[in-house]
Amino acid sequence: MSLNYDEIVRKYEKHIFQTYTRQPIAIKSAQGALVTDVDGKEYIDCVAGIAVNNVGHCHPEVVKAIKEQAEQLIHVSNLYYTENQALLAEEIVNLSGMDRIFYCNSGTEAVEGALKLARKTSGKKEFIATEHAFHGRTRGALSVTHKEKYRKPFEPLAPALFVPYNDADAIRSAITENTAGVILEPIQGEGGVIIPSDGYLKEVREICDDKSVLLILDEVQTGFGRTGKWFAKEHSGIKPDIMTTAKAIGGGFPMGAMLASEDVAANFVRGDHASTFGGNALACAAALANINVIKNEKLVERSQNLGNYLVSKLKELNKDYVLEIRGEGLMVGMELSIKCEDIVACAREKGVLLNCTSDSVLRFVPPLTITKQQLDTAVSVLNEI
Repeated sequence: MSLNYDEIVRKYEKHIFQTYTRQPIAIKSAQGALVTDVDGKEYIDCVAGIAVNNVGHCHPEVVKAIKEQAEQLIHVSNLYYTENQALLAEEIVNLSGMDRIFYCNSGTEAVEGALKLARKTSGKKEFIATEHAFHGRTRGALSVTHKEKYRKPFEPLAPALFVPYNDADAIRSAITENTAGVILEPIQGEGGVIIPSDGYLKEVREICDDKSVLLILDEVQTGFGRTGKWFAKEHSGIKPDIMTTAKAIGGGFPMGAMLASEDVAANFVRGDHASTFGGNALACAAALANINVIKNEKLVERSQNLGNYLVSKLKELNKDYVLEIRGEGLMVGMELSIKCEDIVACAREKGVLLNCTSDSVLRFVPPLTITKQQLDTAVSVLNEI
């Protein structure tokens, strides 16, 4: 049975919680950096599931791994050992420079685990986060997410203090005897692709060490090659106490993870934290294939090169509307002098999918496999608009 667009929308409106603002297309299939809707129209995808499909949609190696694993083992729970969990743990620990991993299913779950671990390790309750930060919408993650419209209806939340991003002195001044940890995005995504100044994260690391406060880095959006490094923390050369990741870990398959240093991880003992589906055999198979594709196709390097290329092309656009272009690798934000919602709609009509964040920032997080020609087309469409 195949539904048309109107039939799909009617079922959504009748049966599904109305918690998302959806664009008026229904996507049926996708390959690489192209998606096709139910009417057969093709689009260049510069959103990639919001920085999820780093290896492109339905990469053959990821699809093959999922198919083969589904015929052998899908899920048995964490009551037992499985080979894929062991192999993937070794891979991600080695790539990240962290020591231990806890598997979950999403970014907000990873943040929840990080906050719990920081509280247990420190024996303290409060956190310092930054203005315009986004860490998720479950209760703990929401407590360190800045936007008031997300937070207000669900207060009281866990205690958190927000300070300006890219201001190390503000963090230093905010730390008290009750501070369990500082949580930061190495690059703010939902906040508008905000890049910290050189030395900011390193100074925050030094402050946390000096004050005996844990540093949590949220790499949910920036991980797995997105910024031209495996993880964005590499741009600063620091190691956090706890790190979260998700989005691009599974090649499009839902998965998340929390990582920690050995001494911090040791504070979680049996029964302290759990996830029924975390690290299931199918997700781990997809993630292993995903990592192999990133390595074999040199997508980390490609991200850096194509990101530089995209920025250079965007700089050719009408400067009357462009306030600033910023980014690392293929995580690029173009801040406009006008709100960008209508531009996203116009681009979609012309066959390009874009994302607007922070009201006036066009965020480009396409698959790392996107071609220069596809990027040229996307920029050309923007130029027309």
